[in-house]
Amino acid sequence: MWLDARYEHIWEGGRVISMAVIGAYGLRADGVREVLGITVGVSEDAVLWRGSSCRALVGRGLRGVQLVNSDAHRGLVEAIAQVFVGASWQRCTVHFLRNVEARVPKSDQSMVRAAVGSIFK
Repeated sequence: MWLDARYEHIWEGGRVISMAVIGAYGLRADGVREVLGITVGVSEDAVLWRGSSCRALVGRGLRGVQLVNSDAHRGLVEAIAQVFVGASWQRCTVHFLRNVEARVPKSDQSMVRAAVGSIFK
């Protein structure tokens, strides 16, 4: 399963506010990817991840999660450990590469991206 959030501008109460839109995506045994759920919340905190995202999926019948792939957001990692007991967690390589690139000069980013990317292949 993949879990990730992005922030979108949403019109609410006569004004535009930024809200976290959380997506959960799964991979079936036959290799087909599915959207498991979408949740919207004020921020990407542990309460939102644990409650209305992860526990809601389990409440709707999600079983057998073996691996969860996500960024290293502390609230998310905590929620995964609490809700999907026994499932392994893996850091998303895209988020990892972005963090690595942010620590090197812009002129070296493409070389670093290629070198680190080859490790994951």
